[in-house]
Amino acid sequence: MSGTLPVTVHPPSPTGGRRVRVNGEILGLAYSLADVAEFLRRAGLEVDSTEVAVSPLIDWRGVGPEYWGPEPEGTVP
Repeated sequence: MSGTLPVTVHPPSPTGGRRVRVNGEILGLAYSLADVAEFLRRAGLEVDSTEVAVSPLIDWRGVGPEYWGPEPEGTVP
């Protein structure tokens, strides 16, 4: 894998949701762990929705799997 993880969940966008990328391709904007699991299923990566938050295949950027945004004004996660 050349030192990178195949799945990246980017930081929350200002309007909410997190971009999900698999092997460099953006799959969509996820608003929950279930959304991430569905994107991965469509990409051929079977990850149980109960294991998405702890899967070693996923690189959670910015914040962990518990936060989806948007940011309340004047706060940082």
